[in-house]
Amino acid sequence: MKKKNQHIRRAGVLLPISALPSNYGIGTFGEAAYRFVDFLAGAGQSLWQILPLGPTSYGDSPYQSFSTFAGNPYFIDPEKLVAQGLLTKKECDSFDFGSNDRYIDYEKIYFGRFKLLRKAFARAVKKGMVGSPEYQAFCKKNADWLEDYALYMGVKELFGGVSFLEWDEDIRLRKKTAMEKYRKKTAQEMEFYRFQQYLFNLQWQELKAYANEKGVEIVGDIPIYVAPDSADTWANPELFQLDAKGYPKAVAGCPPDCFSETGQLWGNPLYDWPKHKATGYAWWIKRLRACFEWYDVVRIDHFRGFDEYWSVPYGDKVASGGHWEKGPGYDLFAAVKKELGERQVIAEDLGFMTDSVIRLVEKSGYPGMKIMQFAFSAEGNSEHIPYNYDRNFVVYTGTHDNDTMAAWLEKMPAKDVRYAMKYTGVKDKKDLPAAYIRFAMASCADTCIIPIQDYLELGNEARMNLPSTIGNNWKWRVKDRDLTAKLSKRMKELVTVYGRGSQVAPR
Repeated sequence: MKKKNQHIRRAGVLLPISALPSNYGIGTFGEAAYRFVDFLAGAGQSLWQILPLGPTSYGDSPYQSFSTFAGNPYFIDPEKLVAQGLLTKKECDSFDFGSNDRYIDYEKIYFGRFKLLRKAFARAVKKGMVGSPEYQAFCKKNADWLEDYALYMGVKELFGGVSFLEWDEDIRLRKKTAMEKYRKKTAQEMEFYRFQQYLFNLQWQELKAYANEKGVEIVGDIPIYVAPDSADTWANPELFQLDAKGYPKAVAGCPPDCFSETGQLWGNPLYDWPKHKATGYAWWIKRLRACFEWYDVVRIDHFRGFDEYWSVPYGDKVASGGHWEKGPGYDLFAAVKKELGERQVIAEDLGFMTDSVIRLVEKSGYPGMKIMQFAFSAEGNSEHIPYNYDRNFVVYTGTHDNDTMAAWLEKMPAKDVRYAMKYTGVKDKKDLPAAYIRFAMASCADTCIIPIQDYLELGNEARMNLPSTIGNNWKWRVKDRDLTAKLSKRMKELVTVYGRGSQVAPR
């Protein structure tokens, strides 16, 4: 266990579960995930950062999930279900999950995966798995969120998949008689959704335990907000800025920035922070406790929203008409630390940073983030350039929202490229992606995490997400042949040369 104020130099890789190889259209908790853990361990990496694991909705974004507590059933590995006798290989192969092993076809996954899982569920019922002590113990332990989630998804099925804001008013507002009626009406569907979560948790915990045994810790990622169309919003209306009819008064976003001239309109319901404070931040503590059962380290997206958040009037088409409101500040994290103790957290503190945000991050003690893509500006002194770091940071070449390093350099102003080449000492622009990684690894930041696409020096075709767009995001996948012994050796050498083998840094 890391001692207070002790600095440990570590390295890791960013790769979502969805981006793993598999025969079923999307990455799973199957054999390829275990091979990737072996690859990381062999390459001297001690961290595997993933994206949020929640079930995805329209737009396929892991940051817009039907529940902040539930897991994505797409990640349940069919081959493991074959081994359990819940499916046959022939059944698994009978579905078309998409033929392109580089990009996910979410439409085919959506229409096929649940049919396959229903077959597994029917056999599990016959085999008595659904009534087993292990299954019942899981359901009991997680009942405070699982029951709402299962009912939410069951009712959603009845209403054709539309948002709960379009449901009949009695169930939308959770009136007692309606709740009783729909529990009876959706009893079998509720059991199906409980079963999905049982399988998800079983497979994920086995994979996480394997990674930990190999010396690899999991860095999870949670969005600050929950989705508007989620069991979280529906089941806890008193914790959000909703009107008496259950509709948002205002929604989340961010002001105009380098990604969008009109800002980013996320559309998430905003928290009623005074209500959270009155409960001792019980919901947030429950959320983070659940996160630390899944992950060793938790990266909290949009950390600045705890200091101030951008409030956009509900119904606005763009985010530029919003304004800043005060968040809970350190009060929330004081409560979290009191209940959960000191945990490993990464504060995503990117974007425009005010003095009060900087003070909040510093007071929390959580490491902030530095991005090498933002480091080299011929105009002047960037906060992301390595000589401006101290130890308590996590440095990346880029995140899931950035283009790949190779593609970024193609768009980079020529004067900035010349500056980057002078700084790194390379003579050819094509050598800059590797140089960026090397300088990130050499920096004094305790932790260095590199997207696998940047190690592979891939172009824009491998970008994971372009903010404020939908339709072409979250699709890219790595292939087994990408993860070569040569790459592993190169990564291990960087870890060795720059002292990132999880060793304690001298004072």
